Amino acid sequence: MAFTVNKDTIIGDILDTDFEVAPFFLEIGMHCLGCPASRGESIAQACEVHGTDADALVEKLNNYFAQK
Repeated sequence: MAFTVNKDTIIGDILDTDFEVAPFFLEIGMHCLGCPASRGESIAQACEVHGTDADALVEKLNNYFAQK
């Protein structure tokens, strides 16, 4: 079964599952992935801070994990 994320999923949990998705976060301006504070944020929280669409990121991540 594929790993599934939603807007409440914690970024650190996603990166711990598969660090290969780091570029998805970098593409939308989340360059602080190593920071303990950012690793503890949900997708919704991080997208709000960075002014990006959380639904689009969730969809992209879920598509990636479905292909694994």
